[in-house]
Amino acid sequence: MTMLVDFLCRFGFGIALGLVLTPSALVPPGFFRVNLLVVMGLGTFAALLAHGAVPGSLWILPAAAAVVAWIGTVLWLAHRIRAGVGACALAAALLAVAVAVAATVVPGGGAEVAAAPLTVIRHLLSGAIVGLTVHAMLLGHWYLNAPGMRVDALRRMIDVALLAWLPQLLLAIVAAGGARLLSDSSAVAPAIHSATASSLWALRWLAGLVGLPVLLWMSRKTLDIPNTQSATGILYVACLAAIVGELAAQLLAAG
Repeated sequence: MTMLVDFLCRFGFGIALGLVLTPSALVPPGFFRVNLLVVMGLGTFAALLAHGAVPGSLWILPAAAAVVAWIGTVLWLAHRIRAGVGACALAAALLAVAVAVAATVVPGGGAEVAAAPLTVIRHLLSGAIVGLTVHAMLLGHWYLNAPGMRVDALRRMIDVALLAWLPQLLLAIVAAGGARLLSDSSAVAPAIHSATASSLWALRWLAGLVGLPVLLWMSRKTLDIPNTQSATGILYVACLAAIVGELAAQLLAAG
């Protein structure tokens, strides 16, 4: 249960961060309003799962983020742009704290004294990669509703997703000591069955750390045509690669 709550908080953080980074001058308010509903749903689900199942008061943070996201939808509906962006930023901050707190919870139900800063950073990068990739896909889909929207907005979000992927790759290589390219954490428990571990490592690297940037780059190049529908189709596959890769990393870390 803790792993699912952690993933939902990461996911919501990434989407809220994407909304903060999306240029409101290029994207209609309706996009922000609809995607804040996604953040609200993720926060609500995480709070419901965490309440009574995760040690401490972790559930309060995603619950608060869900309330802020709901308020944000009202602000965007009223075209209060600055206040709407502020609501996105506050929801992202609350979920970021939730991710940091979740990093201190042991999957077995106990709690650590504190999580290593590098662990928290890695968790936040994980959420940013998943959330920003899905956010870019949703933005590409929005071109069906606003075909006149400039492609610069989508191109920018793909670039941001790539920027989030790069430090994660570097952390994975550093954590492996530059020798074992099938590990992105020195704390992975050795008790995982070898066959299962090999499958998870393959998913982690082939999907999340190698396949994802290739798909993002292909999507970005497709925008040069420009063809937003084809780029969005590639982003659908990129979303799958990001989610599979990060879930595999989570399972390995919890092993």
